[in-house]
Amino acid sequence: MINWLRTPTAPEVAKYVERYWFLEKQPGSHSYQYPKLNPDPTGHLIIAPPEQPYHYELDTTSAKGEGCHWIFPHTQTFRLDHSQPFFILGIKFRTGALYSLDVTPEQPMLDQVTAADVNHLLNSEAFNQTAILAIAKDQPDTCRDILDELLLPWLFNNREDQHSKLTRNTLPLLAETPVSQLGDRFHCSQRTLERSFRRVTGLTLKQCQSINRLEMMLEYLYQRDLQEIDWVELAYQFGFSDQPHLIRYLKSTIGATSNVYAKQRDLTIDIYGGVVSAIK
Repeated sequence: MINWLRTPTAPEVAKYVERYWFLEKQPGSHSYQYPKLNPDPTGHLIIAPPEQPYHYELDTTSAKGEGCHWIFPHTQTFRLDHSQPFFILGIKFRTGALYSLDVTPEQPMLDQVTAADVNHLLNSEAFNQTAILAIAKDQPDTCRDILDELLLPWLFNNREDQHSKLTRNTLPLLAETPVSQLGDRFHCSQRTLERSFRRVTGLTLKQCQSINRLEMMLEYLYQRDLQEIDWVELAYQFGFSDQPHLIRYLKSTIGATSNVYAKQRDLTIDIYGGVVSAIK
């Protein structure tokens, strides 16, 4: 596997885009053929060669296609088909960003993967997915700068309203503030805050908080060997009442118990190396 992550350098882009990432599976690679994509409150625009297939499975449904596509925010775990060599370039948007960018008339969309026409999205013929993918393979910083330039006109044409502004101000507080206290922080009722947040993200405050906690926990596990993990201490550190509570939570969200996951490491945070220390 070859991979990298970069953050936008243009402030106007960074307001909506959290990071760019690249992943290539070369012939002969022995990485996981069917990794899992853990729940994510953000949307990703995937840039891929026109003929390259994609396949995502969610419970009893699946999404198949070729080329560029959207992975919308999802509360469930996807199963990916990485059985063949591939290369993809991803644009990870911030939570709630797609609401302000009018990506689809049905925003917010959840638990869906759909085809994407990037030229139409950017309203520009300057985008060449073959060229940008070739640059991404060997020149990540140049690729980042090109993406910043391509995205800027589209991102300027945003739609900000009271709901998106309230949601953006709420998101940084979710990690440390009980959901029940958030309304008071913004001098509004809890119901008003919840309604705005759900309108923008498609998620409840508790759902988003839970997904963010899962990501932090997976990153914690990713950085440690199995013998280093104290499951009781981990449960308390991440706000679970006890170890059985933690095990039930992981089973319901990623389909594996804590020990099984720690041994398999088959989520995309492991496959992509999607941890903070890897980002430039």
